[in-house]
Amino acid sequence: MPTSDRPVPREPGPAGPGPLVGADWLAARLGDPGLVVFDASVGAHRAAGRRIPGARPFDLDGALSDHAAPAPHTMPRAADLTEVLSSLGLDDTDTVVVYDGAGVYSSARAWWMLRAMGFDRAAVLDGGLPAWTAAGLPVEDCGPRYEGSRGSFTARPRPGLLIDAEGVAAALADPAAAVLDARTRERFEGTAPEPRPGLRGGHMPGAVSLPFAELQLPDGLMRPAAELRAAFEAAAGGRERLRFSCGSGVTACVLALGADLAGYRDLAVYDGSWSEWGLPSPLRPVATGPGAGREALGSAEDDRPHLQPL
Repeated sequence: MPTSDRPVPREPGPAGPGPLVGADWLAARLGDPGLVVFDASVGAHRAAGRRIPGARPFDLDGALSDHAAPAPHTMPRAADLTEVLSSLGLDDTDTVVVYDGAGVYSSARAWWMLRAMGFDRAAVLDGGLPAWTAAGLPVEDCGPRYEGSRGSFTARPRPGLLIDAEGVAAALADPAAAVLDARTRERFEGTAPEPRPGLRGGHMPGAVSLPFAELQLPDGLMRPAAELRAAFEAAAGGRERLRFSCGSGVTACVLALGADLAGYRDLAVYDGSWSEWGLPSPLRPVATGPGAGREALGSAEDDRPHLQPL
């Protein structure tokens, strides 16, 4: 397991440079054949109008989420992902660097989606666009939609990297697994309202709070590998099977990125996250308060004092 300082960016090999590269690494290779840069910004950051030169849109608010699904930012079908990314000129042999305008936020979601669809030659830009501009590197105005040649990318789904509510329930009942929640502690405890209407406040009984921002330094860069490992060990103890949740499956992927950098390998993201679990349902209990770290999901006697009315 990593015990040293910051992860050192690697030269692209058969599996690419990932999972994290710095602004200097990207700047030295920008424009190289076979290197594709994706901007995965969401919300207001997507509308900022600036991009790393030549970046193509990885539109999580648009075509790269399944809008027919009940939860936002749901993974599209493999055929739909193939169509969108190949139309953006991505080849199976390309190396991808993905970033976002907030730092390391929605870019990790794009990285995890590519990984879940069998594409490993991808990395997240550490610190995102803020780190790029802080280094004095160039940006350009966002231009028209990509009009280059079509790529050869084909999605090859890799089972188990994205899980559903049943998979999360199984992890909550598994003493070898930990379910880590990337939302703020206030939302986890149910003391702050959920930003999406109709959702209960609180957390899954047995889940552990690990806000994604705690994996980052004040400048928005990811923490060194040893610090990441310490954060996950504090949250998950000795459990190596980690499952991640958040509000809509986006910042849960920041935890997945941090865990990968820390040396964990048995990782999965709950795609529906709190947008699904938090809906009123007798099948998905909710706890409030800080939690004890391992309330038993199947024990009504133990859970009842913590459960929020359904």
